[in-house]
Amino acid sequence: MAWTYILRCSDGSFYVGSTRNLEQRLAEHAAGVVSGYTETRRPVELVWAYETERVDEACALEWQIKGWSRAKRIALIEGRFADLPPLSRSRSKPVRE
Repeated sequence: MAWTYILRCSDGSFYVGSTRNLEQRLAEHAAGVVSGYTETRRPVELVWAYETERVDEACALEWQIKGWSRAKRIALIEGRFADLPPLSRSRSKPVRE
């Protein structure tokens, strides 16, 4: 089993990650022992997590979400799944009605 997760950082930004042990990884983020993005943006808060069967699935989902806009990440966190497809549309192409 593995997890993909989103943290809200103290500056309001989001961090997306994946791990085999969610509780341990959250403790590491909280303690500041994970070098990189969250190290200087503590405290962090878990706002979304999804468990997968395999590690490669969790990693693939992590990279997919990392490519999303902030608005789309917020829709996912809030459980507004119907809003996800419209938020996937290119910003450079006008939406036809």
